[in-house]
Order: sequence, then C-alpha cells, then structure tokens
Amino acid sequence: MNETGYKSFEKLIVWQKSRDLKNEIFQLVKSFPPEEKFRLADQLIRSSRSINTQIAEGHGKRTNKDKIKYCMQARGSLSETLNHLIDASDCTYVSAELLRYYRCKIDELERILNGYIKYLKSLPPER
Repeated sequence: MNETGYKSFEKLIVWQKSRDLKNEIFQLVKSFPPEEKFRLADQLIRSSRSINTQIAEGHGKRTNKDKIKYCMQARGSLSETLNHLIDASDCTYVSAELLRYYRCKIDELERILNGYIKYLKSLPPER
C-alpha cells in the first residue's frame, strides 16, 4: 500500500497472471505468418491485453459492483483469447500441445478471476 492506503492493482495475483499470459501471447504471435499480423495476431494481442486492462480499470473504480462488472468483462476477454487460440490451432499456427498448455493457463486464470469476483461479492455494500 502507498501512503494513502491504496493497494495497487499490480499487487493482485489475478492481474499478475493475466500479465504473464499477455506477454506469452505477444511472443507467440511473432511466429505467425506475416499475413496474420493485422488479423489473428492483432486480435490475440488485443484480447489478451484486455484481460489485465479490465482488471486494472475495475480495481480503480469506487464500488465493488463496478469492480465486478470489469472483472466480468475481463472474463469475456479471457474466453475471446481462448477462441483466438483455437482459431490459431485450426490454422496450424499453434500445435495441439501448445493449445493444451494455453488452455491450462486460461483455466487457472479463470479460476483465480472467479475467486476474486466471489471475494468482491462477499464484501459489504459501499455507502
């Protein structure tokens, strides 16, 4: 916490894990064919960036209801990222083994995100 008692979103495990996923995907798409730079690669980068962006933005909101709303949007971006990875697998840019690896990472991140949402829902309403 800083001097105002505010805990940065960077301390949230869910944000840290989503950042790791985003950085891995950024490296992954470098192996995609050049014609995918502004198609699938761009979509994967954008959806994976959106996960931790939504978590960070929600963290800065005043009410838990707003925080939860942004976490739900992050969960949607997580699903979108998995869908794009499946598309990459269908196009043979990602092996079945690598897709399984990302599914495991995404499943873990979804469990952590759902736990964070559950925690936020358990807090007393703000006044």
